[in-house]
Amino acid sequence: MPLALLALAIGAFGIGTTEFVIMGLLPEVADEYGVTIPTAGLLVTGYALGVVLGAPLMTALGTRIPRKRMLMLLMGLFVAGNVLSALAPTFGVMLTGRVVASLAHGAFFGIGSVVAAGLVAPEKKAGAIAMMFTGLTVANVVGVPLGTFIGQNAGWRATFLVVAGLGVLGLAGIAGLVPEQPRPEGVRLRHELAAFRNAQVLLAMAMTVLGFGGVFAAITYITPMMTETAGFADSSVTWLLVLFGIGMVGGNLLGGRFADRRLMPLLYVTLGALAVVLALFTLTAHHKIAAAVTIVLIGALGFATVPPLQKRVLDQASAAPTLASAVNIGAFNLGNALSAWLGGIVIAAGFGYTAPNWVGAALAASALVLAVVSGALERRTPAVTERSADDLVTLEKV
Repeated sequence: MPLALLALAIGAFGIGTTEFVIMGLLPEVADEYGVTIPTAGLLVTGYALGVVLGAPLMTALGTRIPRKRMLMLLMGLFVAGNVLSALAPTFGVMLTGRVVASLAHGAFFGIGSVVAAGLVAPEKKAGAIAMMFTGLTVANVVGVPLGTFIGQNAGWRATFLVVAGLGVLGLAGIAGLVPEQPRPEGVRLRHELAAFRNAQVLLAMAMTVLGFGGVFAAITYITPMMTETAGFADSSVTWLLVLFGIGMVGGNLLGGRFADRRLMPLLYVTLGALAVVLALFTLTAHHKIAAAVTIVLIGALGFATVPPLQKRVLDQASAAPTLASAVNIGAFNLGNALSAWLGGIVIAAGFGYTAPNWVGAALAASALVLAVVSGALERRTPAVTERSADDLVTLEKV
């Protein structure tokens, strides 16, 4: 794997850290600004919505800019957003900084996926994408706990300054290690938009929303589920999230390894297994050891779908992949927001803290159905093309 992938992974590490570390610092931020925890939670929601909106917006703005330069500009925007958050005198300015940083998220991973895939041979594309996404998964194992520790001991502003420093490091790495990749000739925004007329691209994005949504239906409410149902102490939740992160890293690497060989069978297996494990979590959540093992499996199975789904979008939108790739990153965050909302509904309805697991299982099962439909359409298309060719030959003979 080229060393340039390390620079992309460092950028991904910084982005992953800033996205999730705020969850562990909400009490400190709320105390300083004198707002409630639900109000401080807008820092999470605002970031997610910024990713969903920023992915297509920033990618569209970058259609006329070479990819390496666009990646550098995105990292610069990410650094500016985190510095603004660190220095924010009011909650409103803090929220603005979060949104500014989030605008770089989707486009960075979308364009970065295209760049990473272009650095290696065709049979190694998914592995290259997974290598870049390793930065995001490792952030949940190292960056988020470390950032939370720094914020609780040196102040939450120090955490965001450290994250901004990671962004500077990623920017320098991209400038020095990523080779120049000129914008493909003839590619315009309308060509990028044309990819969304492909049913397979839309199916892959829907799988992303539902499959990843299944993961976060459970993980969003992991704290009350583990403390109230499994009986863990509040202090244990951090380590449970580290276990989840370890599962994410392993699943992401395995997904990248096998997606280059058998992409659709991998999706069938991982999405089906994810639906089963999430359903079983309603039972295992009552036992500490079983719950911990299940959390690792959810992280592994959930992130094993990331490289194949991202590669699926790149393959199906190969003529103009950049916008489709970035929008698919937004689809991950859309799945997070959708599942958190649905999970909150079933809890509010009185079904208990394990009820979101059933929601997650249903979402993952729905993603599996779409994968089967997508595979069936793909198998039928060559047959239709071959039959049309045979008919043409017959007509020529007549």
